Amino acid sequence: MDGNAVLPEGIFSILDTDLYKLTMQCAILKYLPDVHVTYAFTNRTPHMRLSRAAFLWLQKQIDRLANISLTLEELEYLKRTCTYFNDTYLRFLTSFRLRPSEQVRASFTVLQDTGSDQDVGDLQLDVGGRWLDTILYEIPLLALTSEAYFKFCDGDWTYKHQEARAYDKGCKLMQHGCIFSEFGSRRRRDYHTHDLVIQGLKRAAVDGHDRGWKGKLSGSSNVHFAMKYGIPPVGTVAHEWFMGIASITNDYEHANETALRYWVGCFGEGVLGIALTDTFGTPTFLKAFKRTMPTPANSVVDDKKTLIPGAASPPLPPIDGEIGSSEERSYAQIFQGVRQDSGSPMEFVKIMRNFYDSEGIQDKKTIVFSDSLNIELCVEYMHAAEEAGFLPTFGVGTFLTNDFVHESSGQKSAPLNIVIKLSSASGHPAIKISDNIGKNTGDSDTVHKVKETLGYIEKQWAKGDETSRWGASENEATKAKVQEK
Repeated sequence: MDGNAVLPEGIFSILDTDLYKLTMQCAILKYLPDVHVTYAFTNRTPHMRLSRAAFLWLQKQIDRLANISLTLEELEYLKRTCTYFNDTYLRFLTSFRLRPSEQVRASFTVLQDTGSDQDVGDLQLDVGGRWLDTILYEIPLLALTSEAYFKFCDGDWTYKHQEARAYDKGCKLMQHGCIFSEFGSRRRRDYHTHDLVIQGLKRAAVDGHDRGWKGKLSGSSNVHFAMKYGIPPVGTVAHEWFMGIASITNDYEHANETALRYWVGCFGEGVLGIALTDTFGTPTFLKAFKRTMPTPANSVVDDKKTLIPGAASPPLPPIDGEIGSSEERSYAQIFQGVRQDSGSPMEFVKIMRNFYDSEGIQDKKTIVFSDSLNIELCVEYMHAAEEAGFLPTFGVGTFLTNDFVHESSGQKSAPLNIVIKLSSASGHPAIKISDNIGKNTGDSDTVHKVKETLGYIEKQWAKGDETSRWGASENEATKAKVQEK
């Protein structure tokens, strides 16, 4: 690793997170402020383990999260830029503090304990507390874990050419006509890499505008970097919102619709209007998406439930009268479009075209592609979506913020594939099924029961191997075998 630009390290801004964590926290404050949840960490590249030195550094950085808070400058930025945040939420965020000593438990299980800082082992991260208080941990914990690994376990790389490579990628995407955002917070190599990437993309955007390229940089999911570089913060909602609603109600047939109704109730029609379809499989979501959104006169939570066997369902608070207008329209009509995050993107385009056509919806809708993208895939999906009558946009993440080679060999220095997902809410397991079996998360018994309840048809995308989504380093298999002996 290049030692010329190693600072700052860690997380030092509350806004160094993805926008959708803040939007979900805003909705949770409004409707579900007292719900207790847990989160669980998964390393989908289990052969890529931390060393003891990496873990000790990570623990120190986690402890330091207690020191960050919203600054006056950041508050004014949110008021000016994110006008969908209400005053109640902004007042809450001003006094908000993470309490990692109470809310986060990090443990390290060494494979062969020699007492050395170089001993490798398995990391476990568990987060628990009120949903309102713990929702902002996911992005910092993932970013810090990645930074720890590449600071201590794979240091055979430098920052050299990172800004130029990001510039080149941005130029190529825009020359091809792609509208894209930077989505790379959670698996970035470190803060400095992220900063260099945004610099390169911003420079490409300026040149692209001057040269009249059709494509453009539409923003960054990272609110801190959006603020720092004067680009729009982008994002709407994550799987977590749908997972939490389903877990709280234990009503998986109606969870998608309930989540959509609360979302519109918080932010209004046409605001933050990209819907995520795959939490419990896109076919199940589309059954909810086609339903008519309640008008103010009938905006109450449905009484009917479809429960998984053997569990009770606590009530949700009523949705207030902000939801809906006097005109009856479906969610599919109200939302600007959808996000594709698992399974086959080409099949998804066909499914959505057929869906909108069957509903008689003629408006040009947006599809946001966000699953393991690179330039070639963006261009391929862009053409397919445009031919089907959609406006395609792209959330490009790890390909931008963790694309390195080993200095000694020129071979790929593969990123970690790590996730933190909601694991329970109100004492019930929280799960995600998605459109690809490789992205199933949560309690396996609950996953099985929910699939049976929903009539879910199992899918496995040929390109959906979660252990090598962005390539593999040379000799990784050999290293893994050595570590496990």
